Amino acid sequence: CFMDSAASLGLPLYGNSLRYQHGFFTQEIKNHRQVEHKDPWLNEPFIWETKKEEEAIDIPLFGYVEHTKLINPVWIKAVPYDVKVVGDQNGVVTNLRLWATEPSDKQLIQEPDYIETTRNISDVLYPDDSTESGKTLRLMQSYVFSAAGVKAAFNEHVRLGRDLRDFHKYYTFQINDTHPTLVIPEMMRILMDEKHIGYDEAWQITTQTCAFTNHTILAEALEKWNIGIFRNLLPRIFEIIQEMNRRFKRILETDGRFNKEQIYLMGLIGQNHVRMAHICIYGSFSINGVAALHTEILKHIEMKDFYTLYPNKFNNKTNGITHRRWLIHTNPELVNIIDEKIGKDWREDLTRFKKLEGFINDEKTLKEIDLMKQAKKQALSDRIFAEQGIRLETDMIFDIQVKRLHEYKRQLMNILHIIDVYLSLKSDEGFKKSYYPHAFIFGAKAAPSYHMAKAVIELINTAADIINKDEETNDLLKVVFVENYNVTYAEYIMPAADLSEQISTATKEASGTGNMKFMMNGALTIGTLDGANVEIVDYAGRENAFIFGLTAEEVTHIYQNNGYKPREIYEKDPSLQKVFNFIRGLNPNPQHFDYILNNLLNSDYFLVMKDYNAYKEAHKLANEAYKDRSKWLKMSLMNIANSGFFTSDRTINDYNRDIWKLTKITL
Repeated sequence: CFMDSAASLGLPLYGNSLRYQHGFFTQEIKNHRQVEHKDPWLNEPFIWETKKEEEAIDIPLFGYVEHTKLINPVWIKAVPYDVKVVGDQNGVVTNLRLWATEPSDKQLIQEPDYIETTRNISDVLYPDDSTESGKTLRLMQSYVFSAAGVKAAFNEHVRLGRDLRDFHKYYTFQINDTHPTLVIPEMMRILMDEKHIGYDEAWQITTQTCAFTNHTILAEALEKWNIGIFRNLLPRIFEIIQEMNRRFKRILETDGRFNKEQIYLMGLIGQNHVRMAHICIYGSFSINGVAALHTEILKHIEMKDFYTLYPNKFNNKTNGITHRRWLIHTNPELVNIIDEKIGKDWREDLTRFKKLEGFINDEKTLKEIDLMKQAKKQALSDRIFAEQGIRLETDMIFDIQVKRLHEYKRQLMNILHIIDVYLSLKSDEGFKKSYYPHAFIFGAKAAPSYHMAKAVIELINTAADIINKDEETNDLLKVVFVENYNVTYAEYIMPAADLSEQISTATKEASGTGNMKFMMNGALTIGTLDGANVEIVDYAGRENAFIFGLTAEEVTHIYQNNGYKPREIYEKDPSLQKVFNFIRGLNPNPQHFDYILNNLLNSDYFLVMKDYNAYKEAHKLANEAYKDRSKWLKMSLMNIANSGFFTSDRTINDYNRDIWKLTKITL
């Protein structure tokens, strides 16, 4: 999205990553369980890339250090492949540079293990890091693409005859989450060891060049690397980080506002780990979150002490999506409606979407939106039937949750509610008469080593199998877990949704972008006040969404007071007890899903039980609202009309205005 927006806005923004041979994995659902297969990305030639062998860079790993010089390293060659990113009808082309790893001519002895290592570095996106070898491979990946990107920029700077001390005037390195953190110490290494610039001046150049975007609140995603692994793989980089840490601690001690415990916890190195996010905060001139709530949580909770030290570094840049893909390409039927109502100039300025509010009471417009939605639901239904043999009627509410499987995203709460609905349809005739037909659609991949997430996938598919085969209720309730959900599948799903499930535990979702794609295509949000949901509700109006659950403040209070007892909720709720009993009966072994149920009863860290009844009530409101088609379509149009803020064009303009300060290319 960002590369597309930058090119379309005429900004000289360049991407830098690895040229992976394989994606995360291809997902198969077999006996209700996720099975992973390799996902080959480069089996066929990719005609849009250009190999630049002459710009290859040799990168050293391992070895040992003597007087700042790395001795006896293992050399890896990073070869760039350039993919051009074309702006929207403006003649501007930017570049995405992807690095493939190969054996280096500088490595004189090339044994089979060495050859395999060079291939593995750019082989798989997100290799399993549950083992020490997996962790080492992940760290190799992070360093190789960071070091190659930095070195390429320095080479270009020198080739153009520019002064190294002016480097920051020509480049900003936007560190996108913590994976490229090593850009910072690598810049220091090049400036000091290769360009012979002193530490203080090198640090000034580095910190005027680097900016950091934080994409997460979860501690697990704030990368911390074991010192032993780090020092063994990157001995000179580790030395530089040690010196950075020494100087940073001196700043904290001199400041006077931080006690010894705070200084230790803020260190770049601590608890036997190198803390990547802390390096980014110390070494960057800008630190941004990706939604207003997320940024406030960073400032006042997660990175509170750093915000005290560097208040002027912190800022917010709410995420966005490219409307060129997620609306113009994905939903031409809706585009035709918008063009007819407000003209075509909105493509350059999505704030003009607000004009659609003028059609909120126009029955013709509402009917056109209804027909568009039905057509998109039919297309999705046809694909699901062709691939999985499950037929969804388009007059059902298409209630959709598609995102990676993680406990904080609470797909578990969704399936608990679906089972609750199913049991009520079976036992309560009044409920059955009032229930509008629903198709619940999931799409999610679980990391191969994430056992709880994989158990939830099995639970969803096991329950879905029983529900879909029940002729007593399957005209009112269907459940589909789409296999191998990916971006291409999303192009069917986003325009077809009536209800967008954005139900993460408040404080846990940094932003989300699926919520924006659904909104732009006319879905209504059922969700918590988390991530960008807060801003979606601000723009569309709370009356045009179904908001429920604990607020960020309430969640924080629960975590701080340690008084939450989920079992008490269960013991007072007969409907939840029935749901749990149903789950225990899904498998011949009644304990099969106890891993999930015991977690809910004894800890429930992500507060599924606490929010459950509020979630049920929100669904009841959505069920009743959908019965009034005119009201629902007006709510849908209000979401579309106020989705313009969430274009990535606005996001990129915000980054450029406040951080990059690039001059736009005009042709």
